[in-house]
Formats: sequence, structure tokens, C-alpha cells
Amino acid sequence: MSKDFYKTLSVEKSASADEIKKSYRKLAMKYHPDQNKDNPEAEAKFKEISEAYDILKDEQKRAAYDRYGAAAFDGSMGGAPGGGGFAGGGAGASAFSDIFEDMFGDFMDGRGGGQGGRARGSDIQYTLEITLENAFKGKEAQIKIPVNDTCEQCKGSGAAAGTSSAGCSTCEGAGRVRQQQGFFTIERTCPTCQGQGNIIKDPCKKCHGQGRLQKDKTLKVKIPAGVDTGRRIRLSGEGEAGVQGGPRGDLYVLLAVKPHKLFKRDGANLFCRVPITVTKAAIGGEVEVPTIEGKATKVKVPPGTQTGQQFRLKGKGMSVLGSEAKGDLYIETFVETPVNLNKKQLDMLKALDKDFASDTTGKHSPEASGFFTKVREFWDDLKD
Repeated sequence: MSKDFYKTLSVEKSASADEIKKSYRKLAMKYHPDQNKDNPEAEAKFKEISEAYDILKDEQKRAAYDRYGAAAFDGSMGGAPGGGGFAGGGAGASAFSDIFEDMFGDFMDGRGGGQGGRARGSDIQYTLEITLENAFKGKEAQIKIPVNDTCEQCKGSGAAAGTSSAGCSTCEGAGRVRQQQGFFTIERTCPTCQGQGNIIKDPCKKCHGQGRLQKDKTLKVKIPAGVDTGRRIRLSGEGEAGVQGGPRGDLYVLLAVKPHKLFKRDGANLFCRVPITVTKAAIGGEVEVPTIEGKATKVKVPPGTQTGQQFRLKGKGMSVLGSEAKGDLYIETFVETPVNLNKKQLDMLKALDKDFASDTTGKHSPEASGFFTKVREFWDDLKD
């Protein structure tokens, strides 16, 4: 049976991130092994709820689970949906640590315990606008972002040329100090070295000991065909450099597809509203319409075509991400009333209108005939 992570956490599928977190916290405290040392079933339950929370707390993992179910994470799909797998190992520890940090973050400066050393650089999110055509074809885009990058003068060490840093005597290079507070032993960032584990006595004059400087960085981003607004592309190690040689963060490129002047998108399908003349709608014929590929194609409209009628062009829609398939293009007709008519045209239409008016069967205008029949019945009902 497929796992139901929402049921495991006792929440609805529509639950918010805060509701999921609150429910997990309650269940984790109830079933934590330390609270149930003589109950092996509690340990199994704790692992189940931790696995569920590890998936549902992450926006991308949750989206993958909602679409593919637990199969998205058990390796049976040969990789993750949309590119890039999700690792499920160690869910209990990572999920519970999130709750622990929420509860004791004030003592631990929002970090996990025992993580001394140079701090990792921040992740960056960059919003990239692309056209619908680019989303259809895919492209390689070049972006320019302001980022804290490694100082070239000190090579990221933060120390002046010819010098080096010395280990912090307060934390002995660990970057963390421990303090006993009743039942708990609390770790916090070393106040002397600010968690770096070392002291720079002669800082680099260019970066003032930070080991990094803000500069503009140019990168290339490969955008796959079929992407939509909200898709994130991760460039590992392209975020900000850490302080004094710390590891770099990641860059997340958030895609935003611009509205198109002709097409409206719904998933892999496209919709295009095409005006046709009254005569074309009445007698039928062919209408030339555009496609997202940049080519024109013809659609055959039958006699008597009405406003709002749709015609499907199979395989003429958007590319499907990670697939050779394409969606469909739906042409929606709009019968346009003619304007700026000359006398000859008006006389022709008047004659046609008179001819239609003489027809009592309603075969030429079934909608109008039915409507006015209902109007007459309405008036008759009022007389009763």
C-alpha cells in the first residue's frame, strides 16, 4: 500500500506548512524513543512521522509527492520527477533537528550543535523572466548577479599577505563553546571568534578580514524546454562565498514566464482567441492561425460556427518538461460584428435581415428563436 504522509501526520492535504509543522512537533514529542524506551512500536511510529515530515516540510519534495506519491522517493521511478532526486535517508534525525532548533534556537544562535568552523555562505535566489517562446524551446541564458565573492588579494583567508590566522584560544578552534544550564548542555557560537575557530590579527586591507568582497558575477543558466513560472534551477556552489574561506552557498534561479500577446497557457496546453468574420462563420472556410513554433497553420471552420467554439490542434501546444511530448493548441473563435460598412454592404445586410425575419421556422437562428419563445411564455405567465 502506498504511504499517505498526510494521514501519518494527521493533517489534510490542503494543510499549510505551519499546520504540518505543528502536528509533527506534537507527534514527535509523543512518540520520541527517549519518551518510550519500553515501547518498540513508538520508535517505528516516530520514524514514520519523521519520514513524512521530511518530505512535506520541503516545498519541492511536497509537490513531487502530491504528483507522484511515495514512489517519487523510493527509487522506483529511476530518478526524481523534474530532474534531480530526493534523498530520504536520515529523515528522523533531520526532521527532529528542525523542531529542536525551533525550540532552543535562542541558545544555539539558530545553528545546529557542534558545527564549528568557517560558516557556509548564504544561498541566493535570482528571478529570471523568460518569454513563452523560450519556455517552449528552452535556452541558455546569461545572468549577472551581485554576490559576495572570494577576495582575490587574500584568496579568501581574510589575512593580510604573508600572514595567517591563529586558532582561537576560547573555543580551541572549534568555533563553539559549551555551557551547562541545568538539565541541558547548550552549545553556542564562540563570542571571541564568532564561530570561525580562528583569530586574524592582521586582516586583509581589501576585504577587512572577511575573505570576500561584493562584485558582479556573470553566469550561464541552461533552461530546459517546458518550464513554467515557479520552477527553480539550482546552481550548486554559485551562491555567496563563506566568511574567511567558508564553503559557498547555492544559487537558485526562479523562473517567471512573461504573459504572451497571443497565447494563454494552461499546463502544456495553449489557448488562442481568433476573430472570424460573420460571413466566414456563416458559410465556413479556412482560417490561418499562429503556433508557438512561430509558424502558421490553417484551421477549417464549419458553416454556422459560433463565438466560443473551440478547435483542437493536437501536438501544437507547449513542450512537456523532461519529455518529447507536447501539449495541444486550442483555437477559440470569436465572431466579429462588421463595422464601417458602406451603403452597398448595408443594403445587402438589410435585405438578408428582412429575409431572415420572414422565416418563422427559426432554422437560421435557433438560439434567437428559442430565446424569444421563452420571452413570450414569460409574458403569458405574467398575465395569468
